[in-house]
Amino acid sequence: MSSDTAYGTIVEQEQKQWNRAMLNIGMVVIAVTGSLFYTGMLDTGRLADGVPSIVSLVLEGLPPDFSNWRDWLVPLAETFAMSMAGTAIAVILSVPLGLLAARNIAPHPVIRSAARGMLNILRSIPELIMGIIFVAAVGFGPLPGVLALGLHSVGMVGKFFAESIEHVAEEPVEAVRATGAGALQVVFHGVMPQVIPQMMDVSIYRWEYNFRASTVMGMVGAGGIGFELMASLRIMLYQEVLAILMVILLMVTLVDWFGTFLRKRFK
Repeated sequence: MSSDTAYGTIVEQEQKQWNRAMLNIGMVVIAVTGSLFYTGMLDTGRLADGVPSIVSLVLEGLPPDFSNWRDWLVPLAETFAMSMAGTAIAVILSVPLGLLAARNIAPHPVIRSAARGMLNILRSIPELIMGIIFVAAVGFGPLPGVLALGLHSVGMVGKFFAESIEHVAEEPVEAVRATGAGALQVVFHGVMPQVIPQMMDVSIYRWEYNFRASTVMGMVGAGGIGFELMASLRIMLYQEVLAILMVILLMVTLVDWFGTFLRKRFK
């Protein structure tokens, strides 16, 4: 093959890749534009009409009323505890499910499919719906919030764990197997040392998310600062609502900062 022919083949391949990329981008643009139109995001008149109402609502909340801040300390502690306990449950359950759902570790395709199916089910049910179900089952308080956050988080955390396990380097795993180690020994000595850093990252990120989600749990009766927020909203104490939102924003910022600190410590 001459150099001109080889060059022409390379140019033709690059042109095909470019055309394929442009086609994919075009399809994404069409889908996004259609979604924006269908949901009313391109209705500038309607959006403009809503601005005065938003401004009026914000003005009604000024200045924020922190006079009842002492009453929020226990709900804030409940929110923090819910996020910690829910994340702990998620991690504990996600490790075995992630191992069983990983293609390179699962002992049988049927078991892998069952584990994947369980993760899909847990991931597909919003934590808010789970919160309502558990409030009806076990009553009001932090417990239904912990159960809802924990089980919903298993769906996401277990999925990330499984994908991390599937991407481990095969050389250390094969080296452990070559020593005659059993399946559990292969997992503990060949797989887990490679994925523990990723698991720690995912766990910390999920804790940060669960803290934000736990504020919503209070809105369905699962306790926490979200319950106080809903109580103030129901009686239209917008100054207190703004104050609680500012407290939640401060706590979320602190949790995000602490999560970043933990990730650096565990690297």
